[in-house]
Amino acid sequence: MTYVIPALIVGLCGMMAGILLTVAAKVFHVEVDERIEKIGEALPQANCGACGYAGCADYAAAIIQKGAPTNLCRPGGADAAGKIAAILGTAAADVVPMVAVVHCNGDCNATQSAFVFDGVQSCKAVKRFYGGTGTCKYGCIGLGDCMNVCEHSAIRIENGVAKVTPALCGACGQCAAVCPNQLIEIKPLAKHIDVLCSSADNGKVTKLNCKNGCIGCKICEKKCPNEAIKVENFHAAIDYEKCTGCGVCMEACPVKVIHSCEK
Repeated sequence: MTYVIPALIVGLCGMMAGILLTVAAKVFHVEVDERIEKIGEALPQANCGACGYAGCADYAAAIIQKGAPTNLCRPGGADAAGKIAAILGTAAADVVPMVAVVHCNGDCNATQSAFVFDGVQSCKAVKRFYGGTGTCKYGCIGLGDCMNVCEHSAIRIENGVAKVTPALCGACGQCAAVCPNQLIEIKPLAKHIDVLCSSADNGKVTKLNCKNGCIGCKICEKKCPNEAIKVENFHAAIDYEKCTGCGVCMEACPVKVIHSCEK
């Protein structure tokens, strides 16, 4: 009897707990639309946040529960959008292919280092404490923070500047998020004319710091037939919604800071 009564008490407690858990599971059960799981499986599971949601699972839930657009997944592209449409029984939404572009061409032949940094080899670390190792404080630091987060191996450091291989880029935006100088932009792949400079200094100062820098002369702005390029704060920037890729600005630029980035 010494052991029987305690054993019965424990058994009864376990039974009661089981009953309560079963009742609670029934009372608080939430029906989950099976399409959410299917959509999640159709997504690439990059969890990059480029769609505007916390991750692939959150995006899948938003499509079903909030009517979110089905074509927001950049890494998945048209393939993912087509699979989602098939799950929902709707027509596939158009997907505009996107790609990352680095707005800097200040390589080792065009600019100089102000000092040698022997601390943690990170763009973020250098920017935080010293503003960058180069004479141009707006340019690519070149220590590869963007390259290190790219899951598609689409970014490389070439002659001190980050370069993107469009064919490999998933346009997830993780590289843009980690760049401390905010040099990387996600833009339409078809719009291949880009200004590879982000300097906000006047032309004289820019040229002293980088031979490949934009001098803000406004020749490109005057020549563009579509008013797609404007110079503000001594820096030319392209409106990709207006740009037709004609290349007039590229040909007119006296310092050749505007490039065709098709490859």
